[in-house]
Amino acid sequence: MTFQRARTEEQREIRRRAILDVASAMLDEMPVAAVTLNELSRRVGLAKPNVLRYFESREAVLLELLDHLLREWLTDLAGELAAGVDEDLPMAGRAEAVAAVLSRSLSGRVVLCDLFGAQGSVLEHNVSVEVVARYKRASLDHLTTMAALIRRYLPELGENAALFSLQTVVTAGALSAYSTPPPSLRAAYEAEPDLARFHLGLEPSLKLALTATLLGVLPRD
Repeated sequence: MTFQRARTEEQREIRRRAILDVASAMLDEMPVAAVTLNELSRRVGLAKPNVLRYFESREAVLLELLDHLLREWLTDLAGELAAGVDEDLPMAGRAEAVAAVLSRSLSGRVVLCDLFGAQGSVLEHNVSVEVVARYKRASLDHLTTMAALIRRYLPELGENAALFSLQTVVTAGALSAYSTPPPSLRAAYEAEPDLARFHLGLEPSLKLALTATLLGVLPRD
């Protein structure tokens, strides 16, 4: 695709959205580390300096993409929890159902989990204070939204709902690295099956971790 110079705010927003869409498509093909500004610019059809008119760095692009994907996920999560959790179940049953919904939902969003995993070590570097502060403010809003969703089905969590929500995204990010090994590691697993115990399926591993966390922090009878 190619663009003429954006002259209005609406045109600028179209350019920004196009850059984010291309970055998202790239992440369907490759890990976060392989996404370069040069290749992103080539695929968008803009010179690299022109891409930098809209985002100050590659990391700034990916941070904004993470914000968009997280917002979309939380919108979907509300319906998924409503469909997947029986509010009349005992506390332990509701906890297991919430963990199952979260793990199933996140395992279907591999790009989101990969970005979670890269957030602290990659995405929050090479960005200005203004950009990272704006992202963190949005993240606080998302955390509040997620905590409220979880608390609806597990009111017993109380203030721990926010901590559990944060631990959920951190755990999803960490486990995503083990669920999508690079080609050389996949070959090693095939050559030596005993090594494959390090290859963790995202959904079952996340479900186990979230269930254990919830049952550990919920009040005892």
